[in-house]
Amino acid sequence: MSTPIRFELNGRSTQVDAQPQTPLLYVLRNDLDQHGPRFGCGLAQCGACTVHVDGRAVRSCVHPVGAAHEHRVTTLDGLAAAYRQRNAIADDSALHPVQQAFIDEQAAQCGYCINGWIMTAAALLAEQPQATDEQLRQGLSGLKCRCGTQVSVLRAVKRAARSLADAGRKA
Repeated sequence: MSTPIRFELNGRSTQVDAQPQTPLLYVLRNDLDQHGPRFGCGLAQCGACTVHVDGRAVRSCVHPVGAAHEHRVTTLDGLAAAYRQRNAIADDSALHPVQQAFIDEQAAQCGYCINGWIMTAAALLAEQPQATDEQLRQGLSGLKCRCGTQVSVLRAVKRAARSLADAGRKA
């Protein structure tokens, strides 16, 4: 039986009628037109489906939508806007520093997995803005890229960390 489930999605109050055990990913993509999180493995092993729930990176393919009730969900589609709002940035075109760093470093090849890398890195840098190389590797472990862009990804995350530190802003 469907249940009304309310949560904030990318800064806006949202309500869906869904089975509480339905994966959040399915509701985000199929009902709420969010294209950032992607279905990769369905087992929380690749990271393509990563979103933030109350600022924490979660794998939405195994996170039930019922667990998002009354919480704040941010997808790649809303990451930049959340960052601008949190840091009182008036420029509507400003990206989150992780997004900008991925563009600057050309860290994507096919781009299918990029949602997981960006969302995980943004949550990691919010928790550990001064993360060491080892902490970055550990925090990003479990993400999969079949194109082999991990070196570019790590370079982009380090660039984003420097950018955040230089600006003195919160990820």
